[in-house]
Amino acid sequence: MPYYRAVGDIPRKRHIQFRRPDGQLYAEELMGEEGFSSDSSLLYHRDAPTAILSAEETAWAAPALEPNLPLRPRAYRTGDLPEGGDLCSARRTLVGNDDVRISYVAADTTSGLYRNSTGAEVVYLQDGHATLESVYGALEAGPGDYVVVPTGTTHRWRVSGAVRALVIEASGHIRPPRRYLSEYGQFLEHAPYSERDLRGPTEPFLEEGEEVPVTVRTRGGLTRLVYRNHPFDVVGWDGCLYPYAFNIADFEPVVKRTHAPPPVHQTFEGPNFVICSFCPRPLDFDADAVPVPYNHHNVDSDEFMFYAGGDYTARKGSGIGPGSVSLHPAGFTHGPQPGAAEASVRGLAEGRTTTDEVAVMVDTFRPLLLGEGARECEDPGYAWSWAR
Repeated sequence: MPYYRAVGDIPRKRHIQFRRPDGQLYAEELMGEEGFSSDSSLLYHRDAPTAILSAEETAWAAPALEPNLPLRPRAYRTGDLPEGGDLCSARRTLVGNDDVRISYVAADTTSGLYRNSTGAEVVYLQDGHATLESVYGALEAGPGDYVVVPTGTTHRWRVSGAVRALVIEASGHIRPPRRYLSEYGQFLEHAPYSERDLRGPTEPFLEEGEEVPVTVRTRGGLTRLVYRNHPFDVVGWDGCLYPYAFNIADFEPVVKRTHAPPPVHQTFEGPNFVICSFCPRPLDFDADAVPVPYNHHNVDSDEFMFYAGGDYTARKGSGIGPGSVSLHPAGFTHGPQPGAAEASVRGLAEGRTTTDEVAVMVDTFRPLLLGEGARECEDPGYAWSWAR
């Protein structure tokens, strides 16, 4: 996280005595990335965050991922996936590799306490409202929000009604792109969003309880830890590592006279992948512009695109609509559907000057494998839609 925040009660200096009203010391906890060499926060607990009563392995089968063979572009309809469950345990894996796993979930139940110690998560809410409750506080989220949950954050998702979300789970940390930040972590003037656009917890979220279970995910599987006291006992914290929300509508798109490639839409970066936001914006404005993507063959990347809303001109006639996913793998040249380029040119001539598309793209630098969720909702005819 690129800037400092302080919430609740904290002592005047780090690592000094800080006492509860009964005279006992608060338990100071450092949450830090990359050892002691990157972003961190200091949390002050009423009780020891180390006090566990039991630990047991939880039955869990790693998502069965299969190669994209025979190699072809694919499309999925997430609306066909089962509904119900919570935002943590009911995820249906669409694609993944050793760097990232991308899932979809249609949740209607509040989750239990969960901690992903494998990597950070980005939860993009397509529809509905939810609250991330964590050791850092509560964070409300709604349609269009990216919620970034740092590695190792104990949290739960509280939902009010049905929530549909795309979940991106990394094998490491997810951050704003380095090129958007100064040497010391401030967003630069050319960045498409700034600190003002990011929402973090504003007050502690305290909850009483004893013998509280937390499901912890590591690379080895799932463990159920039972804590003596509720983990939500943090009276204050400060630092640069915490959950935050950013709404896709606050992304400032870059517009050029002719078509701009996906790097101008980059929003976050993770280990061997990037996350991009496609937002409503003015169309290319050169008199001879073709305001849809050109055919391209990115030899180093697989392109995963989630169509969250609006009208995506380049995919007209392909069956793609809100809630759809396209997967265009390396080894395949992809581009607009037949007739889309000419239609976009006619639209400019007829006075169409904007696009209302909303999409989330994940480009990976290692091949994406296909998960059980993808097999359940694939559109089998998409690969041949360019030949119709």
